[in-house]
Amino acid sequence: MAKVAFLGLGVMGYPMAGHLAARGHEVTVYNRTAAKAENWVALHGGRAASTPAEAASGAEFVMACVGNDDDLRAVCTGETGAFAGMSEGAVFVDHTTVSVVVTREMALAAAAGGIAFLDAPISGGQAGAENGQLVVMCGGDSAAYASAEPVIAAYAKLARRMGETGTGQLTKMVNQICIAGLVQSLSEGLHFAEKAGLDGRAVVEVIGGGAAGSWQMLNRYESMLDDMFEHGFAVDWMRKDLGICLETANETGASLPVTALVDQFYKDIQKMGGGRWDTSSLVRRLRAMG
Repeated sequence: MAKVAFLGLGVMGYPMAGHLAARGHEVTVYNRTAAKAENWVALHGGRAASTPAEAASGAEFVMACVGNDDDLRAVCTGETGAFAGMSEGAVFVDHTTVSVVVTREMALAAAAGGIAFLDAPISGGQAGAENGQLVVMCGGDSAAYASAEPVIAAYAKLARRMGETGTGQLTKMVNQICIAGLVQSLSEGLHFAEKAGLDGRAVVEVIGGGAAGSWQMLNRYESMLDDMFEHGFAVDWMRKDLGICLETANETGASLPVTALVDQFYKDIQKMGGGRWDTSSLVRRLRAMG
């Protein structure tokens, strides 16, 4: 069992930290909204800290799951940042989806203090976090990963080191690129089925077990058919992730025409007031078009 700090108790971090406590790890939590940290402690035990540095003090592993590049810098650096409280030899595990630029920046800042830094973005959504069934894509030092993997296993069904610093984030970009195309195709298929007078559920029951089947189809088709999107991974978050993908594609010379198009479709959803809707709400955009 390890002494662990967890920074960021959003829809993903809250249950992830809970799995760590359930496994018997000694967990200290920090959240920008202190009341949420206190609620977590009331439910799971452990301790709440008032700053990232306080939470990280004495911890062998510090996990973070925050919002974006700026949020990550805020919890890592400065007098109250986690790096200020961490001891030499400790490992920082970043589960936030951020740019490779900030990942490498934070890895260098950590190394200056003798701290290992792993970029470890996650996939599996809120349900995956709650059920401890996340997929974790890691980049960073192999020895640091080997030491952190048993701790990460508390909330992961699969964790894998993809290479050196930044490769975890690059792998997550591939994940988001694939999802964007899949959800748009699924939306078009279900929209076509509706217009053609087919029973959408019957259609998915037939094609879901064949070559067209996907996680998105099997886990989202019913809510899409019912026009229900107050759940899951928010459009605002997806646009943030796709923005990172497109920016990195410009830097690497990769061509992402479908991703760029779907990003604009998500912009349309935001204009419809659906920034917090699930990413599968792309089908609502098609319905609105007639």
